[in-house]
Amino acid sequence: MKVTPKKSLGQHFLVDDNILRVIERLAELDCSDVVLEVGPGLGVLTRFLADRVAYVHAVELDKRLASQLEGIERTTVHWGDAMRLDLSRLDPAPHKLVANLPYNIATPLVAESLNDEQITNWCVMVQREVADRFFAQPSTKAYGSVSVLVQLATERTGFHPVSREVFRPRPNVESALIAFRRTAPGASLQVKRIVEGAFAHRRKTLANSLSLSGLVTRERTVGALAAIGRDATVRAEALAPPEFVALAGALA
Repeated sequence: MKVTPKKSLGQHFLVDDNILRVIERLAELDCSDVVLEVGPGLGVLTRFLADRVAYVHAVELDKRLASQLEGIERTTVHWGDAMRLDLSRLDPAPHKLVANLPYNIATPLVAESLNDEQITNWCVMVQREVADRFFAQPSTKAYGSVSVLVQLATERTGFHPVSREVFRPRPNVESALIAFRRTAPGASLQVKRIVEGAFAHRRKTLANSLSLSGLVTRERTVGALAAIGRDATVRAEALAPPEFVALAGALA
């Protein structure tokens, strides 16, 4: 049965086998790996992974794809919302996230996965602008809350632009493969709240943004900024990732 991709699910099915070798290299696949794949679609990447690793956990929301994903060796398909998946219940436990991520959940899913310390490596296909955001530098347009959270926990190990021709349907945006590995635990809940609140109102000063977000009064933030050597008028995009950890500590 031919399955038509759903725009509402951010589906762009991978159909070109040539890109799989790039994924293999960037993901540093090993026969002992247990991999989490989100959005397997037609199973092109799933089968490729299953032939090369110990086990694959594939998470798919669209049950129309059942016939495409049945019977793949060393693979369990988990039907449901990946954003609600409890990784601690998966056996064997996955430690790599390798996926052509659905566009509409790519950013929040990567951000959430940083808190699951069993995931130590990522190799994900995302929109090019999303890939650029993950490791954007401070004081650039692409730099934002996800940049801070990703960089506090990981380091980039690979990047590869991807042609629109490898997908069906062809997306209207550029895509890229980006690989990174864990270097530290994910940000604490307090740090995460400060980071997200700081960027919630980008045109405001950081102190005003946190106040407008209802997290901390402007006065307390100004005092904490002074404690880490920053001016009261600084904006969130000027702070490097470690400074947000210092700011959260000063506010605590």
